[in-house]
Amino acid sequence: MPSIEDHPLRYKLANELHARPFPRMAAPCTVAFIAIKQPTEASQRNRADDFNHLIELLDRHGSPHPTPNSTHFSGTIGRHNLKWEQHTEFITYTAFSEGISDRPFDPSSFDIFPDEWLGRAPGQRITSSIIRIALLEDDRCIEPYLSEWFVSESLAVSWIIDGEGIAASDFRIDTSGHMRLAVFVSPKTAQRRIGRIVQRLCEIETYKSMSMLGFSRVRDLSHQINTLDTNLTNLMGEMTGNVVPADETLPKLLSISAELEEMVARCSFRLAATNAYRALVTQRIAALREKRFQGRQTFAEFMMRRYEPAMRTVKSTEKRIQSLADRALRAGNLLRTRVDVERSAQNQKLLESMNKRADLQLRLQRTVEGLSVVAISYYAVSLATYMLSPLTEMTNVNDGLLIMFITLPVILIVWGMVRRIRKNLE
Repeated sequence: MPSIEDHPLRYKLANELHARPFPRMAAPCTVAFIAIKQPTEASQRNRADDFNHLIELLDRHGSPHPTPNSTHFSGTIGRHNLKWEQHTEFITYTAFSEGISDRPFDPSSFDIFPDEWLGRAPGQRITSSIIRIALLEDDRCIEPYLSEWFVSESLAVSWIIDGEGIAASDFRIDTSGHMRLAVFVSPKTAQRRIGRIVQRLCEIETYKSMSMLGFSRVRDLSHQINTLDTNLTNLMGEMTGNVVPADETLPKLLSISAELEEMVARCSFRLAATNAYRALVTQRIAALREKRFQGRQTFAEFMMRRYEPAMRTVKSTEKRIQSLADRALRAGNLLRTRVDVERSAQNQKLLESMNKRADLQLRLQRTVEGLSVVAISYYAVSLATYMLSPLTEMTNVNDGLLIMFITLPVILIVWGMVRRIRKNLE
């Protein structure tokens, strides 16, 4: 008996949910993380360059290659374990090794990524971090480390994952160019759980940096938006007061509308991506299940104070651009209505002028008809006089008296014929 046929994408879609497993890490260990993004049009980049750049790093260590067109890879390079992921706008490298250095957040932890290799990267560094993962014996012993490693003003520390660890960072770039994150985990914490903690911390930092690109974009657009807002307001004032004719207002409105459309086209992707990255940051922080550590601010509180205002600025700017576009649309509708009204008034005047001309033409026609009756009657009387002239000799009636007798009947006959012809034409 034949079995049911599978959808061609069934296994591919099911495997996609398990395609990027969390790495296994054992404390103590050190993690070097970097995210690389092209400065412009990153979503349309040549992804083969990302893959070739990874192959170059693997060849340095004689490591096996991933399958072609892969979007993620996990393997070993030297004494490090490497995880590579390709995303819509960026790629990430996460290298972790056993043990921690005597010098906290030693820049040599990034030697796994050679400078000349990074110099040929298909993009620019959007963020990089060194994560120090140590065993937590007594939470009271980590206070001196926090004061030494981080700037207390912006330090965020919290218990995470139901009290199985402590995460700390000040989200500042140190002198070596990297972000510092410290994780203290209890000895009983499983390796995959440590991997999930590190993965989420890396994602928080990456998505935070990516979403801040939207803040930078709207800050650059603020002057242009203010100018467009002022010009549109002035234009609406001109339209309201009928100060400027519609044919002069229309090019200005078209210019503003075109500039708005160009702005929306250029920044719509970045604003939408910023909203998506913001949601991911919030989700990843929620997944840490934070609890306050010794009265310090949590990651969520840090984001609320430092990060959320920037995201609210992005959201308000997005709404302002949409509001400007709606105002320009309404202005276009009002201008169109104004033009239609003016055109109707012109048509009304034209119709009135045509009526006057028709009336004048009718009067002229009647005048011409009267003159025609006179002219035709004159010639008809002359002809009749010539025809009846022999009777004058027989009846002794002079020509003047004959003309008098025949003039009125001829006029009436001619007038009747003209009226009949006019009626037939109508």
